[in-house]
Amino acid sequence: MPPWLPRAMMLAMWIVTAFGIALWLFVRLQNLIMLLLISLFLALALEPAVNWLHRRRWPRGPATGAVMLLVLALALAFFSLLGSMLLGQVLAFAAEVPTMIRAGLAWFNTTFNTSYSPTTLLNEISSASGVVEQYASRIADNVWGAGTTVLILLFNGLTIALFTFYLCADGPRFRRVICSVLPPRTQREVLRAWEIAIEKTGGYLYSRALLALVCAGAHYVVLVVLDIPFAFALALWVGVVSQFIPTVGTYIGGAVPVLVALLEGVWPAVWVLVFVIVYQQFENYLLQPRITARTLDMHPAVAFGSVLAGAAVLGAPGALLALPMGASLQTFLSIYIRRYKVEEHPLLSAAEAEDEGKKEEPAATGEDGGGAGPEDEETAGDPTRPT
Repeated sequence: MPPWLPRAMMLAMWIVTAFGIALWLFVRLQNLIMLLLISLFLALALEPAVNWLHRRRWPRGPATGAVMLLVLALALAFFSLLGSMLLGQVLAFAAEVPTMIRAGLAWFNTTFNTSYSPTTLLNEISSASGVVEQYASRIADNVWGAGTTVLILLFNGLTIALFTFYLCADGPRFRRVICSVLPPRTQREVLRAWEIAIEKTGGYLYSRALLALVCAGAHYVVLVVLDIPFAFALALWVGVVSQFIPTVGTYIGGAVPVLVALLEGVWPAVWVLVFVIVYQQFENYLLQPRITARTLDMHPAVAFGSVLAGAAVLGAPGALLALPMGASLQTFLSIYIRRYKVEEHPLLSAAEAEDEGKKEEPAATGEDGGGAGPEDEETAGDPTRPT
């Protein structure tokens, strides 16, 4: 037997054992790891606002608490408005059901030469309602399970809030502890990656919030002009959903106002649908590139694919984390990827023309005195440049 074989077998056994223990711990702590990832994302998103308050002589603890309370108040306001809108629409729809049934029966009897009466239909609905009552009784029997689920969600929410507060309030101390066990060169790379993650995550959320505000305002004006009920709540719904689901979010969010407008008539629903489509094009090609050019420079197809991949891997939290994580990774890798001069080819002419058009806008800004010259542009993106 070679003398190295026992040591190699022992090393292989230790590697397999360590891998098994790590896999077991990952399965057991999967929920905790997910909560930590969400907390880290929220802490990165809140840190620019906390740093802004800290520069104005706010202690980091109270600054973090104030920002978190503001975000919580906005979230509660959004869901309360959404809940009131949903309840109002359900009650309005229930009040309109008899009229809709009579109108539908009259059209059906006239079109197909039948003689159905509302009494027969109500009997059918009553027999169907018995099935609904059975399902309702089953749901009532599971009230204890539903209450347990609510308690688990509440506990997870408090855990995320606690981790987010400490990761943001003690951010400098936390980074100092991490860097204290790393060599100087690795410290610079870690801090550079952290800085990029803060910039991209915070910029992503703040730019999306601005886009949501503009989108909600535009849809609110149109819904008020068309006299659609619950205009403010519907506009807020479209603004939030359209910005946090890329590319198709406007259509998903716009489906609710179209359905509500359909209760008012066909033409209001058509006008709402037309405005949703037109605004999507305006946002994609004019508004969004100007707002997110410095915060989340990703192609819409890449962004949509990132969201699908994040949802497939981590579910709903993965869809939320995919865009800022992808933008941070793209920016970090672009520092180390070496680029070469592209050869002339007819297939590249369209892309070349678009790149030249993008470069002309910063050049015009530089002539006005507000932009940076070529030498400044080369050094502005380098976080290690001495100040």
